[in-house]
Amino acid sequence: MPITTLRHHCYTQLDPESWCATAQINPSISLLLKPSSSSALVLSKTPIPCINSRASDLQTFDFRTFNLRTFDFYTFDFYTLYWQVYHPNSALSTREIAYNARQQQRNGVRLLLQNLLSKIGIIDTLDQSEFPYRLMNSRYYVCFSHSGDKHLNKVAVVVSTRCAVGIDIEVQEVAWRVAQRFYHANELAILAELASSKRDRVCRLLWQLKESFIKIYQYKLAQGLGIDYAALIPALSSITAQDERSSVIINDNKTNYQIAVLPYQQTVVIF
Repeated sequence: MPITTLRHHCYTQLDPESWCATAQINPSISLLLKPSSSSALVLSKTPIPCINSRASDLQTFDFRTFNLRTFDFYTFDFYTLYWQVYHPNSALSTREIAYNARQQQRNGVRLLLQNLLSKIGIIDTLDQSEFPYRLMNSRYYVCFSHSGDKHLNKVAVVVSTRCAVGIDIEVQEVAWRVAQRFYHANELAILAELASSKRDRVCRLLWQLKESFIKIYQYKLAQGLGIDYAALIPALSSITAQDERSSVIINDNKTNYQIAVLPYQQTVVIF
């Protein structure tokens, strides 16, 4: 059974009332057991099956370094506990692989939220009863994002006390032909004039900006992607490689929101 863990955390305070975080999902870890009978020890958060491996592939799991408090326990007789890297492609169907990836991302964004709240000293619980998500007691606004391919999965979260917020993390490029299907004609006219390398970068940032606003206003996807943000393209175009390790803040006078572009984290936040 895979366990979701995170690495490469990045925490950013956007303003006195807004914070975001990003992280990479670790390759899944599976717990394997050699039970003394048909019974076994089960540590479980999600109902995802474990894949058997040859004993020669396994390494001893150091139980002392494992955080037991985060798991539900069902304890039976056992004598040996192992761990392994989880390889879903080796035994699962395409549908099962996609389901497992979604579960990892779903668990990942919630784990990242817990980490962010701990970082800023907030004890609270997520209320998922309606959109936008909010924290149960403090009523802070919360928004999630995740993105991945077969090699890399990343997650992001933003919280704010002030208003509904949006966030989008992308590990893949947005193809020009895809942008031409969805973007507003005014945007396409400006993008067509850019050098191809800059156009590709701005296409992705514009997509992330649109996705973030979709989450704030609960637009349908095609509707949100078709809204005209041409006025923001010059500011997005001005972001260069020198800005890679810093955040760029853009003021959107039309919506009274601010746009944070975090190139190193492959993330755009509307707050």
